Amino acid sequence: MPSKTDQFRALLQEGLVIPAHPLALTEDLKLDERRQRALTRYYCDAGSGGVAVGVHTTQFDIRDCKIELFEPVLELAYEELRSFERSSGKLMAKIGGICGDTRQACEEAATLRRIGYDGGLLSLAALTDASNEVLIEHCRAVSETIPIIGFYLQSAVGGRPLDAEFWERFVEIDSVVAIKVASFDRYQTMEVLRAVAHSGRSADIALYTGNDDNIVADLLTEFRFGERTAHFVGGLLGQWAVWTRRAVELLKTVHDAKCNRARLDTVLARGAEITDANSAIFDARHQFRGCIPGIHEVLRRQGLLAGRWCLDPAEALSDGQLEEISRVYASYPLLNDDEFVAANLERWLS
Repeated sequence: MPSKTDQFRALLQEGLVIPAHPLALTEDLKLDERRQRALTRYYCDAGSGGVAVGVHTTQFDIRDCKIELFEPVLELAYEELRSFERSSGKLMAKIGGICGDTRQACEEAATLRRIGYDGGLLSLAALTDASNEVLIEHCRAVSETIPIIGFYLQSAVGGRPLDAEFWERFVEIDSVVAIKVASFDRYQTMEVLRAVAHSGRSADIALYTGNDDNIVADLLTEFRFGERTAHFVGGLLGQWAVWTRRAVELLKTVHDAKCNRARLDTVLARGAEITDANSAIFDARHQFRGCIPGIHEVLRRQGLLAGRWCLDPAEALSDGQLEEISRVYASYPLLNDDEFVAANLERWLS
């Protein structure tokens, strides 16, 4: 019988829609448990293959000792995912965010393992000036507790540069099961893909796009490096925290288009629409400062969230961002899944 890690590896290789899970708060900035559960139920029923919790979209401040929401939020999502697995018979990828120095990261990995998570999305943002040697030892230490998913986080939201040598060494770690590339940079993206292609471990390490500005092109492209190739199988995205039903349809369409090239024009046009929508929701004009409130605003309009409150009261929509979200809503009605949400919202909130 395959181990839990082998099952997780195989599930990721199928190519999944994995939303980066937001945080539902009340107006007084307390956890809104009812809406937090409703969000997870929405992602499950929308057809996602799992969720990632405790990541940037969930707000890193949940780890603050004065807030202490890291474990409660992880536990709520896990309970809902397991409930869905039991009722549907569908296996879900249960991914938790891991960050901080080596001590903190190992403690968070142990928390994920104790709750029952399959793997950890490992952010290296806290190790700002660490050498590749230190970074690799850090990753190896965490991987002894739980399978890890590499994470190339863009610098605009706190990520650090990770060079080709780092990725070449990272893919040698046995417990690496996937990599999320969210560098928002084509050159950096290519370095990760090249490392996986040259490693010969494409069957072991699933590639997930986190480049919310280039989703469809990432998913459609076969990246060739001489005789070796690499490709993204799915997405682990903040953009897919909204309009998730449409994201599931999109991934299926992309997979179909790879077999039927005649549909490429339509798929690429949809990709451009999604990039434009993402520019509004993620606040690209202002270096992504309003990305989390932007996600919250869409979910608020659908009724899944009561407001767009963040743990940091200063984290708010940028000037003109609300109008930009309204613009893309009006311009691309086929991107939203409002009807699906409206039909199920009462049940998810019950």
